[in-house]
Amino acid sequence: MAEKGVRIDIEGAVAIMTVSRPEKLNAFDIDMLKALAGACDTVEANADIRVAILTGEGKGFSAGGDIKAWGGMSANDFGHQWVRFGHRVFDRLATLRMPLIAAMNGHALGGGLELAGAADIRIAESQIRIGMPETSLGMVPGWSGTQRLVKRFGAQIVRRMVLGGEIFSASEALALGLTDAVVETGTVVSAAKEYAARIASRGPAALEISKLMLAVANGEDNGAAVEALGSILVAKTGDLKEGVAAFSEKRAAHFTGEW
Repeated sequence: MAEKGVRIDIEGAVAIMTVSRPEKLNAFDIDMLKALAGACDTVEANADIRVAILTGEGKGFSAGGDIKAWGGMSANDFGHQWVRFGHRVFDRLATLRMPLIAAMNGHALGGGLELAGAADIRIAESQIRIGMPETSLGMVPGWSGTQRLVKRFGAQIVRRMVLGGEIFSASEALALGLTDAVVETGTVVSAAKEYAARIASRGPAALEISKLMLAVANGEDNGAAVEALGSILVAKTGDLKEGVAAFSEKRAAHFTGEW
């Protein structure tokens, strides 16, 4: 399955989402953001998928936002059509119901690191570099680089990248907790598939609920996570089934409180 900019391959219980704009090192434009949002919907709608992998086509994971895509925008369009829309898409990626592994086959800079930061697990190839160079262009991170990345990596590491412009090697990123594993060049997708198989062998309901609980503990999207947990829980009760039946049959409900 493919949309412009994103390809989806299904291998059993694993979905592999590949951002595909290799001539631009997978830098994002509006069409690619829309394709990523659509890919998230497609993957999440498939009940057979238990784990997702995100990677890039060619030599790059993602160079972030394509300057040509936003450089000529008015301040209003830049803020709303680019930053806010991209933020919503990356939030959608981060809140997929299944665990997400970023298979970082190339550099992850700016929006590319924010993309990887939306994943639950990050595996990087040894040659890659990681950083947040936005301030060198006179702009700030806009797709949760100062929010989600701080929660997941710690404020000081993000300060060093955003304020100091530090670029980290794969081994440095591993030591700092920016990635979870480093593998040889050309092997990251295979490594991600192996890790995905480990995850897929576990209980899918437990995985989904654990991901929500971890998000709450980390202060990420607490309201939505709590409501999702509560909704899943109440959906398992006899009371919900009785309430729906009573509504359909136009009668008073007889709740029992049974689970």
